[in-house]
Amino acid sequence: MNEKAQFHIDTLAVRAGQERSQFGEHAEALYLTSSFVFDNAAQAAARFSGAEEGNVYSRFTNPTVTMFQERLAALEGADACLATASGMAAILSTVMALLKSGDHIVAARGIFGASQQLFGTIMPRFGVDTSFIPGSTPAAFKVALKPNTKLVFIETPSNPLTEVFDITALAELAHAAGALLVVDNCFCSPALQRPLDFGADLVIHSATKYLDGQGRVLGGAVCGGKGLIEEVFKFLRTAGPTLSAFNAWVILKGLETLKIRMLAQSASALDLARRLEAHPAVARVFYPGLPSHPQYALAMRQQATGGGIVAFEVKGGREEAWRVIDACKLLSITANLGDVKTTLTHPASTTHGRISPEARAESGITEGLLRIAVGLEAVDDIEADLLHGLAGC
Repeated sequence: MNEKAQFHIDTLAVRAGQERSQFGEHAEALYLTSSFVFDNAAQAAARFSGAEEGNVYSRFTNPTVTMFQERLAALEGADACLATASGMAAILSTVMALLKSGDHIVAARGIFGASQQLFGTIMPRFGVDTSFIPGSTPAAFKVALKPNTKLVFIETPSNPLTEVFDITALAELAHAAGALLVVDNCFCSPALQRPLDFGADLVIHSATKYLDGQGRVLGGAVCGGKGLIEEVFKFLRTAGPTLSAFNAWVILKGLETLKIRMLAQSASALDLARRLEAHPAVARVFYPGLPSHPQYALAMRQQATGGGIVAFEVKGGREEAWRVIDACKLLSITANLGDVKTTLTHPASTTHGRISPEARAESGITEGLLRIAVGLEAVDDIEADLLHGLAGC
């Protein structure tokens, strides 16, 4: 299929990237092999050197993985995509490939806890420092830029408070400073938002989340311009944080239903957010699709919908928040998200539990905060399950 044709995202999610073998299979083929056989020694040498395109070794070339990469690139409107073993592997591969000792990162403080750990504690060992910016205003990012800033990193919406960042404004700031803008698009996926269309240089995915959509496998990806992706590929080929063929095949099938899942989950999330906002035991609701969200207008410009993630603060603190969780009988108590099954977690003690109390406070992660990733169950049943715990708050 010619992905450059003007197909809708629904069609690209089903058709883009597929290459059929001589057998003419209708579904994407799963190539479970560690290596590939060459016709002769000259071809082997040409493949290893890159003089001839083709598969070499599944650590860095595999037909099933290539189909996933090409499909996701088409969905994001990117020139190229590189698949990785997980979302964190995608972030690590990007910074290790594009940065060197002495470089500087500007990152939003409200990013995922593991991302904060990577930038705040691991990258400094390699001479790369990070300035974490509280809030989402472009002015705050502008002040933090330095002559050695090479990368600006954001999640929009952020995890878990759904802060929304102005991608166009931050891209302009980054580019004026000679830096790249990298956007983690996990919460929206290309079904709801395409950061490259707003000026971002690279898009990061935890394919484990909405791209798979059913909590089955781990995966990650980096999408962007061909030159940047080639640099990341050099790191991945050597270091090996690679997506397996089997996981790529599973996520390929997940992409086929990405848009219809996300639209349904977004509709339920908006309904649930409205109900929670009216509940007397809830102090505050964080959801980009609510007019009460501070960046509501921006979210509606950048995103097709508010997405499937709702965060809300229970009045009281950890005891009350845990009471809500423990009272649930239907919802899954797990920190993963993007599943067809609704999940519920307490960020302060799970996803952001390894960062310091000061960093959590600066990120707005309170002890009463809960994050719910709305699945495909009936919203009435989701609400009824939450009410068991909220009734006691």
